[in-house]
Amino acid sequence: MEWNAFGVAERLMRYVQIDTQSDPNSLSFPSTEKQKDLSNLLLQELLAIGLVDATMDTNGYVMATIPATIEQEKLDALKLPVICFCAHVDTAPDCSGTNVKPILHQQYNGAPIVLPDDPTQIITVEKYPYLKNFIGKEIITASGKTLLGADDKAGVAIIVSLAAYLMQNPSIQHGPIKILFTPDEEVGKGADFIDFKKLNADFGYTLDGGALGCFEMESFSADHLVLTIDGVMAHPGSAKGVMQNAIKIASDIVAALPRDQWCPEHTEGKAGFVHPTNIQGGAEQVQIEFLIRDFDTANLVIYEQRILDIAEWVIRENPNYNQSSVKIEVKQQYRNMKEVIDQYPQMVELALNAYKKAGIKPVIEPIRGGTDGSRMSFMGLPTANIFTGMQAIHSKHEWVGVADMQQAVQVLAYMVEIN
Repeated sequence: MEWNAFGVAERLMRYVQIDTQSDPNSLSFPSTEKQKDLSNLLLQELLAIGLVDATMDTNGYVMATIPATIEQEKLDALKLPVICFCAHVDTAPDCSGTNVKPILHQQYNGAPIVLPDDPTQIITVEKYPYLKNFIGKEIITASGKTLLGADDKAGVAIIVSLAAYLMQNPSIQHGPIKILFTPDEEVGKGADFIDFKKLNADFGYTLDGGALGCFEMESFSADHLVLTIDGVMAHPGSAKGVMQNAIKIASDIVAALPRDQWCPEHTEGKAGFVHPTNIQGGAEQVQIEFLIRDFDTANLVIYEQRILDIAEWVIRENPNYNQSSVKIEVKQQYRNMKEVIDQYPQMVELALNAYKKAGIKPVIEPIRGGTDGSRMSFMGLPTANIFTGMQAIHSKHEWVGVADMQQAVQVLAYMVEIN
């Protein structure tokens, strides 16, 4: 099979032109209705491919089954697991996803790529050394004013291309394969309303990884913490000895945080961090929001207590704050999927054997972040993460190598094929 015949690049370039940016401040689900524009298109494409059970529910989840090509008796004898491949349709709020203009660069020559709609946006091999792997090959970028949306529409395109390939080649023996497209992954809500009973899969793989060969089965565990500072308000004309300004207290607390450790700008590998992301309020009350991250879930509560200890120390050490108080509220976001995946070694073996068959060396590294799979694993569907090729995600420099996407389709095909 000529793997470049999948049409994965053409699919990606169509999908990214549909604005599906999610909104972290929305109270609806999905957070933006426009995500359903792509979901509806995918539903129609899956039906046209021949996946007759393809559906989209009111929450924007698209599900479908690539039917088995072997009889039920043999399926029962082989005890094949039902695999789900998953990708998310939304793009990140960090950079505009409106009017994306994808550009296919054929036979990339290694020179700086000046994006035409904003010539100040330049993609170079110096900044992105991985780009050197695509000299003489095809890459896809945006035009300079938007992100590309390969995160995660490359994953979507890979899965649809796999479905088309398998439906066009019924001689390939495989069991039933489930497809799932989710909204709102970028705002941490992608798994909120998945109907796992309807999906009816044994384990899954998100197509939401980066460079060729990456295989991720370990993610951060994550909490969201809100530190509330209650000061003492008074009219500024008669505030002497009375007012205790919550804004100033908040400033002192932030200043007391470690500056060269325990933060994302100074950590890497498996080191966790605390990351203040937002401050809001006024002189009477201020709230500081934090992201709490570590690969060891037990460390989260230690970090959270340390924040409270720092805040209480600031108040205790300053007599001008003696009538003020602080409290924390913690919300669980997701957990390290390795805690679950370790219980299912067959799903790791299945993927890595497919990498080997495709001639790809697996690169097994933890994700300094999370995917839908981080939550899905704790909701009943153990889910690891497979590469798509996407690079410089959430930015105007986002790009993807077409060969990486094609090889991802190849890996999925090898994963499901029964020899």
